[in-house]
Amino acid sequence: MKYFLNRYFGKLWLGLTFLFLYLPLFFMIVFSFNSTRQDAVFTGFSLRWYEALTRDSKIVDGFWLSIQVATAAGVASAVLATFAAFVLVRYRRFAGRTLFSGMVNAPLVMPEVVIGLSLLLLMVGIQNAFGWPQRGMLTIVLGHTLLGMAYGMVVIQSRLLEMDRAIEEAAMDLGAKPFQVFFLITMPNIVQAIFAAYLLAFTLSFDDVVIAEFLSGPGVNTLPQVIFGYARRGINPTIYAAATLLIVSVTLVVVGYSVWVARQTRRREREIAAATRAELAALQAR
Repeated sequence: MKYFLNRYFGKLWLGLTFLFLYLPLFFMIVFSFNSTRQDAVFTGFSLRWYEALTRDSKIVDGFWLSIQVATAAGVASAVLATFAAFVLVRYRRFAGRTLFSGMVNAPLVMPEVVIGLSLLLLMVGIQNAFGWPQRGMLTIVLGHTLLGMAYGMVVIQSRLLEMDRAIEEAAMDLGAKPFQVFFLITMPNIVQAIFAAYLLAFTLSFDDVVIAEFLSGPGVNTLPQVIFGYARRGINPTIYAAATLLIVSVTLVVVGYSVWVARQTRRREREIAAATRAELAALQAR
């Protein structure tokens, strides 16, 4: 019994965990090809729900709006997260550092309902005072940027902490100005973390429904809002088709990013090995 537990328990537990996580997704993908609306019996293979998806203007419009919102929020989150992480890592002491760090990390532990409600009150107050902005795409982007920046900063901050500061110090000793060091030395070393922060913020924005519900205006609905609205009215296999396309898209992005990171890592290892060999050859030549 002890031998069985030591040898197979971990694999069995891992298998059950993956089954719990991915079996519902598998069933949803299968039933997106069902020929009827039944959600318990697979009656035959059909693409009718994917055809219906292309004719559903609400889902199509919501999809493109979600793409625009997620792209804008991802870029803004990555940029702001980069500067916030750089300030917190490279400048250990400045007035208000503790407050700044706490405010940036607050969305990580604050419920999205609280974030959405507080942003709604803020946007309504600003709109009453200045007549702008109207609730819609812009307000959703602002709300998602607030959330994505907090998560992206964690990713970039961890990479900056691992980075060897001797490289930056050597560049400054050679006469490089601080902004040159940042863009020519620091940025290339953390670009993978910045891209990872962008993907994380993009995914959070694309998936979010709570903040979007608070900040969206009349006739402005992201894809998760549309799916949530359909789900409340009953089973609609068109939702399965839309979710399947989302799963495939996210999988392709994740696989592509993983391949890119692996190639970049191998290239960096080859460059380090070549530099080491060149240095050893130079020492031997002396």
